Amino acid sequence: MPNALIITTAGINCDRELAHAFTLAGARVESIHLNRLLDDPALIDRFQLIGLPGGFSYGDAIAAGRIMAALMRQRLYPALVRAVERGVPIIAPCNGFQIAVQIGLLPGPAPGEPWPETAPKPSIALAQNASARFVDRWCRVELLAESCCVWTHGLDPADETRLLPVAHGEGRFIGESDTLIQRLADAGQIAVRFAPDDNPNGSAGDIAGICDASGLVLGLMPHPERYTRWTHHPRWTRLAQSKLDEKPLGLAMFHNAVAHATQAATV
Repeated sequence: MPNALIITTAGINCDRELAHAFTLAGARVESIHLNRLLDDPALIDRFQLIGLPGGFSYGDAIAAGRIMAALMRQRLYPALVRAVERGVPIIAPCNGFQIAVQIGLLPGPAPGEPWPETAPKPSIALAQNASARFVDRWCRVELLAESCCVWTHGLDPADETRLLPVAHGEGRFIGESDTLIQRLADAGQIAVRFAPDDNPNGSAGDIAGICDASGLVLGLMPHPERYTRWTHHPRWTRLAQSKLDEKPLGLAMFHNAVAHATQAATV
């Protein structure tokens, strides 16, 4: 069983859901407070999977995820890069996504380029929703077949189960330039899009989630950890019985990552 690290701190409120998703997928989970990791970044080296949970870290003071990201940039960026370089899948839903882009983990270096020694200036942002309102609902999504993402590889149910829940006020994906967004598309780093007529926040290109060039680090505004049982689906009682024998989309994503980590450990 690979070991999964959940990084938690004040204001994080989705850590238990994330831990449960990893457990259902076959990982052994340990939650560690950010302060302990800041004191000893080498703790990260013990883990084969990492989760940055959603919530409102430090009350989202200043901006969503800003304080937690600032603390992590100072002390944990090198340890997280080491984790990626040794093949550790990392997932960052919602507030975790907001944190990951500010740390510099996403979108990461261009394919073939090395990771910077120090955390780079963020090149993307997750801005206030176009509606200027908090959005809490299920959205239809598309998982891109051409993506290099480990978490979404081989997944894209083309039916009413292709949904993920969102709950955020600052999730509108913005790139520093159209050139950057095109680079991400060309490199297969756009992993998840909102359905064109179901974009809850006004994200550019309907982008819901991206990965780094290795496909290991996935940041997304939807919460796959909240879709690990069919009873989570908003219309689960109307689903065909045959569908209930499959894995829900969220759980399937975690199974992908756990399988990748397990295989990497045996090589």
